[in-house]
Amino acid sequence: MDANLDQKEDIKKNPVLKEQEEKIQKKLSQIENKIMVMSGKGGVGKSTVSINLAIGLSLENFYVGLLDVDLHGPNVPKMLGVERGELQRRPDGTVGPVYYSPNLKFMSVEPLLPEKDSAVMWRGPLKMSAIRQFIYDIEWGKLDYLVIDAPPGTGDEPMTVAQTIPDAFAVVVTTPQEVSLLDVRKSISFCNQVGMPILGIVENMSGMLCPHCGKTIDVFKRGGGMKLAEELGVPFLGRIPVDPRVVTTGDAGKPIIATYPNSHTAEAFEKLVRNVINATQALKEKLLEEAKEKQKKKKEKAK
Repeated sequence: MDANLDQKEDIKKNPVLKEQEEKIQKKLSQIENKIMVMSGKGGVGKSTVSINLAIGLSLENFYVGLLDVDLHGPNVPKMLGVERGELQRRPDGTVGPVYYSPNLKFMSVEPLLPEKDSAVMWRGPLKMSAIRQFIYDIEWGKLDYLVIDAPPGTGDEPMTVAQTIPDAFAVVVTTPQEVSLLDVRKSISFCNQVGMPILGIVENMSGMLCPHCGKTIDVFKRGGGMKLAEELGVPFLGRIPVDPRVVTTGDAGKPIIATYPNSHTAEAFEKLVRNVINATQALKEKLLEEAKEKQKKKKEKAK
């Protein structure tokens, strides 16, 4: 199954969509790496991983964009502490994203809502249109990384990202327990069907360090994500422990990687960041080699 077939046909037939697509591809050409963070089910800490990954990359002196495409539950602004941050309106009519720091900017539907408690009651076509607008109407500028926080599951939002950003990579977040791992398989299947390369699996809520004795308590089991990654033949990017401060810092809009940089959890996120950087480079080199080999075989066949 090619996720882009229907969309390509629609673009060919519609001049407005064709012009829009040209704008989208021009904007995307200024972004070096695109990573969609997804999960098979809700409640696994996907947004927490997305946000701390984006901040971690920005702390490594990369220019980073964070795109929140969870239209019905946009948590990114709250967790960054800039819920009603203003969009940067420019003289030429373009709109810039909201800045969290000099190296990190983000976009979410939340700043566009009349009130922060307003419900987004959109169906497929509206959601698809909104996500595309987040790319071609927003002046992202040059970025090293665009981290895309997708809602759980394999519905309209992840599908639209796959169709609109064909060179995006996927990071799949899970917790160690079986019910979450079952849903990860569906996410992996989704990526395979739409042709989205998988950067790796992250195991969140993987053990808790007891503040009294220092021992690790396996609240939700431990090691399931790594075992599944090995079974499916995809990289394992790291495990993030259970830490009550993740909740308190997220609610306060001060993510843990920046608030408690010397904590065990922040170190785990920093390791995840390094692994993502390395995995991204390795996967790009692998895909380039595969493309060269494919082209070589094509030339040999044509002789």
